[in-house]
Amino acid sequence: MPYPLLETIADPADLRQMPREHLPALAEELRAFLLDSVARTGGHLSSNLGTIELTIALHYVFNTPEDRLVWDVGHQTYAHKVLTGRREGMTRLRMKDGVSGFPRRDESPYDTFGVGHSSTSISAALGMAVAARDKGEQRHAVAIIGDGAMSAGQAFEALNNAGVIDANLLVILNDNDMSISQPVGALNKYLARLLSGRTFNAARKAGEKVLSMAPSLLEIAKRAEEHVKGMFVPGTLFEEFGFNYIGPIDGHDLDSLIPTLQNMRELTGPRFLHVVTRKGQGYKLAEVDPVLYHGVSKFDAANGIQSGKGSGKLSFTQVFGNWLCDMATTDSRLVGITPAMCEGSGMTSFATQFPARYHDVGIAEQHALTFAAGLACEGMKPVVAIYSTFLQRAYDQLIHDIALQNLDVTFAIDRGGLVGADGATHQGAFDLSYLTCIPNLVVMTPADEAECRQMLSTAYQHPGPAAVRYPRGSGTGVSPAPTLDVIEIGKGEIARRGHGVAILAFGTLLASALEAGEALDATVANMRFVKPLDVDLIRTLANTHDKLVTLEENAVIGGAGSEVARTLESLGIAKPLLRLGLPDSFIEHGEQAQMLTELGLNAPALIERIKKFHSINT
Repeated sequence: MPYPLLETIADPADLRQMPREHLPALAEELRAFLLDSVARTGGHLSSNLGTIELTIALHYVFNTPEDRLVWDVGHQTYAHKVLTGRREGMTRLRMKDGVSGFPRRDESPYDTFGVGHSSTSISAALGMAVAARDKGEQRHAVAIIGDGAMSAGQAFEALNNAGVIDANLLVILNDNDMSISQPVGALNKYLARLLSGRTFNAARKAGEKVLSMAPSLLEIAKRAEEHVKGMFVPGTLFEEFGFNYIGPIDGHDLDSLIPTLQNMRELTGPRFLHVVTRKGQGYKLAEVDPVLYHGVSKFDAANGIQSGKGSGKLSFTQVFGNWLCDMATTDSRLVGITPAMCEGSGMTSFATQFPARYHDVGIAEQHALTFAAGLACEGMKPVVAIYSTFLQRAYDQLIHDIALQNLDVTFAIDRGGLVGADGATHQGAFDLSYLTCIPNLVVMTPADEAECRQMLSTAYQHPGPAAVRYPRGSGTGVSPAPTLDVIEIGKGEIARRGHGVAILAFGTLLASALEAGEALDATVANMRFVKPLDVDLIRTLANTHDKLVTLEENAVIGGAGSEVARTLESLGIAKPLLRLGLPDSFIEHGEQAQMLTELGLNAPALIERIKKFHSINT
């Protein structure tokens, strides 16, 4: 469909030349464009539909990119990308060599800070504001953060610091979940304009100057102001942090957004604007079910997402979800914990069946782990469901609060290895490296769905910290048994017997290793455990084969292959060893299968790489 207004905008400078009365029509065009675009490519939908007007208002009021806009997480930045010269590139959104699903500094000067994980925007924008002040530059720094991201400790650390720094920082809370819709109306618009206007703030500063001569009167006046504002707005908390709080205002009303932002642009010091938006705004299906339409695959926008039959294979996430409910039925001590990833981690059924034992702690990974540690101290059996890259954010708690005390916590680590379209910020490329070096921690890598369920039971029954690391997406089609059987810790198995070369596979790349093994008549071992390694199996394979190859969907540096090399060294065995895995680089977005091929980790590439290794070392 044609987009006559949108097509006139090559960058925000064009937007700022547009008559203000045309902006609501532009917003409708932009919303229609994004719905059509994301339906064709897949991506994050409901969050982006909810920030159309806010994005337009920000680029209309501020002189971007000279003024810095820092978006939190980045799920809501598609409109920003379209307005900053990437409209045509949206046809290849999240595809190889196409537009990233998140802001990236190397993609556009308008992407002032690279994001993907939550709650970093205020810290980054504060740093930019302080840099501008110290360099004598007259530019604005704006952080746009969601209400979910505000639950993370880093956001409050940044607020606490910003309140005592003399820097011009504007924080915009994009609130699309809190129950505050009632105050958003004519009265609230009036209050927002009044409180953000020059007259009110000039009067406040003049009053403070006069009253500073009598500190007791100044304190009384400040308390009176807080009381009056508190009757209308929920801003006391942010005022206590040292921010000038304005709002909440309707984030879909450009006639409210633009004058309020214009007023706040003229103010100085830490400012906080509370904006209320609705996920999925303008697309009824997404408004009704914003979770379903949060991250979507390609779909028919006219008919919405249809629940098809799918591949018929269980995903590893579903295997975990089923196991969690089954184990909880047998053990009342089990407690499930997730840092704001109930659906993504497969915990929906558990939350419904065992609501008293289900804890979504919000985007607070550090708290999630120490909370689990406290539960374990009292004899409970916490299971923490967390993505590989999100666990990175709680590394100190993993070491200090859990492993150091050898506490009984089970980790279900989803999205291990390559994740595809979400790209570099979400690739689970480092977990085997950063987990294996921690004392007391058992680390497992299932090769298929059946083994995943067994390993979850094994981790749960182990009396110390244990992690099961599995990939995103559908499994291999190996149906798990309904039992809760365990496997012996630290024991791998021979999956195929051959000669000459032995391939030691960790995780789901076992299938490709077996295919390569057939072509090369090589032995293939399913190692299962990265820690503790099966030392006896490694010794046997080294003594009966000419060469060894390790295979993992993890960074080669410090990964499972490195542990095998260290083991061979400790055994005094000198044997040619080829370590295959992810390279020493951040891996960009694209399809998982395509990435495995390009990285030389699919079966045909493995065959050629092992042949070359074999011929060189023969």
